[in-house]
Formats: sequence, structure tokens, C-alpha cells
Amino acid sequence: MPRALVTGSAGFIGAHLCARLLDEGWEVTGLDGMLPYYSLELKDARLDRLKDKRGFRQVTARLEEPGVVAELMAEVAPDIVVHLAAEAGVRNSIENPRSYLMSNVVGTFEILEAVRAHPPRHTLIASTSSAYGANTDMPYVETMRADHQVSPYAATKKSTEVLAHAHSHLFDLPITMFRFFTVYGPWGRPDMAYYLFADAIRKGEPIKVFNHGKMQRDFVFIDDLIEAIRRLIDTPPVRPVDRQVPEGDSLSPVAPFRVVNIGKSDPDTLMAFIEAIEDAMGQKADKIMMDMQPGDVPATWADASLLQRLTGYLPRTPLTQGMPAFVEWFRAYNRF
Repeated sequence: MPRALVTGSAGFIGAHLCARLLDEGWEVTGLDGMLPYYSLELKDARLDRLKDKRGFRQVTARLEEPGVVAELMAEVAPDIVVHLAAEAGVRNSIENPRSYLMSNVVGTFEILEAVRAHPPRHTLIASTSSAYGANTDMPYVETMRADHQVSPYAATKKSTEVLAHAHSHLFDLPITMFRFFTVYGPWGRPDMAYYLFADAIRKGEPIKVFNHGKMQRDFVFIDDLIEAIRRLIDTPPVRPVDRQVPEGDSLSPVAPFRVVNIGKSDPDTLMAFIEAIEDAMGQKADKIMMDMQPGDVPATWADASLLQRLTGYLPRTPLTQGMPAFVEWFRAYNRF
């Protein structure tokens, strides 16, 4: 029976991935610090869905504490590690940058040191589309330079990519970094825009529409994201021979290390996103048009052709299908 260690197991993406692996017969050890950045009740509810599944074990600990992950790795000896734990959110990182540095950079360093001491066959680490920063060339391609991050959150995530590459090179560790785009769906975080919009519509309160609705995002439904991660698990990078990297591949010339976008390759406008929520809720939102917030970017758009070449899969769920699924869960969870 294959074994996995998944950090951030009480989180939106982590809980969905754990459920997928458990349903396939994996033994899954989840690690989560249970930080109160948002509702612990929601995190507990996600874990409650996992605890009834055979093969699941939950460990509550801060992964940035020295030795915690290494001890767990030695005990579990996982075949794969999926590191999803992080402090997320652009705007909160501007207010609390030190916390992001500790959780995201130091926490990932502890993961890498544990993987170095107890190597699995593949380590997968979450990055973000925010790593592309001030780039304006669209769509974003993994091989383009990404040196101008515009928020502490993005800077910490790009830093984890650099650390992971060094470990991969020095210790021959197969590592895949995936850059998520805008993920949404059932069991999502209550600080995310779509949850806030749905909650405001439910309560008859106005919503803030930043950049006057002129934003574009590559919205990815959670089931599509999990399918992509699951396929990437079985696609560990291999150090290239004589530094020869296939054209269009983000594979490092000196390490078994790769960066992969997970996006739909088809961005939607913020107004289309809001309309999908309104349609699913059966109610129009009262909109307050706002300027763009510091640290945000006007558009994200993934070139996901590398993901498709590696796995044969490309996320395709449209907002008209994904948003009703979220709203159905949102109504049930909030009992209205």
C-alpha cells in the first residue's frame, strides 16, 4: 500500500487531495499546524470527513519547528510528499510579513531537510501564480523569468522554489513545484473572493469589486486541480543527461527539478466570475467599484501545455459548472 505525507491536510486543497488518495487505497499521514488565519471550525469539518476513511492519520504540529517533519518522515517513510501547507493571501502578507516568512520559507526548508534525510520517490511542493509577479506577457509560461514579485506572499513562495532547486541539485531529489492559479470550489477558504461574494449576497450586503471589475483570472475548479496533482505524482522529474532539456520544458539542466503551471489556460473576467456566483445563488449582488489593491495584479493566465504534455490532462471545468457545485456546498455548510 503506497504511503503519502500531505502537509496542509486541513486546508482547502490538502483535504481534497487526502480524500482522493485515501479513496485510491493510499495510507495518508496529514500534517497541519491548524493556524487560526480563518475558521478552525471549517478546518475541523474538513478533517472529520477524512477521519472516517481507512488509512488516514492526522498530526497537528507546526512544520517550521526544527525536527518535527524529520521525525515524522523517519516514522512514516512515505513514498511521496506533497507540501501544501503555507500561509496564503496577498493582502494579509503585507500586514504580517514575518509570519509568512516563518511559515512559508522556514517551513519549506524543514520539509526539504526532512526529504534530504529520508528521500521519498517524489516530492511535490505548492507554489503560486503570484510568483510571476510584475510580468505582463500572457499567458504565463514556466520558462519565463519570474524575478519581480509584488507581495511578501509571492516573494516567500518564489523563495521556496529557489530553496527546493538547490536541494534537488545537491542531493538528487526529484522535486516538482506546481504554480496554482485561482482555485475555487466546495470547502473553500472563507477569505477567498468567491466565498466572500456568496456570503455577502446571502446577507444582502454589497461586494467590493476591485479594479472596477477589469481583472482577469485563470479560475481552476478544485476537482481539476486535484486531478492534475494526482497525475503529477506519477511524473517525477529526472535529471537530464548532459544538461539537455527538451524545448518548452521547465526541467532544470542540473537537477531533477521542474516547475509546472496548473491552470485552465482560459482566463475569465472578474465580472464573469461574479455573474456565475449570482446565477448560482439566484440573486444579484450590490457592487461597489474599487481601485486595485496593493500587491495585486490585473491578470493571471496560465500556459498549461507543459502539464498537458507531462500528464495528458488539462483542466477544463467552466465557471458555469464549477460555481453551482460551490454554491450547493456553501448553502449546505451554512444551513440556508
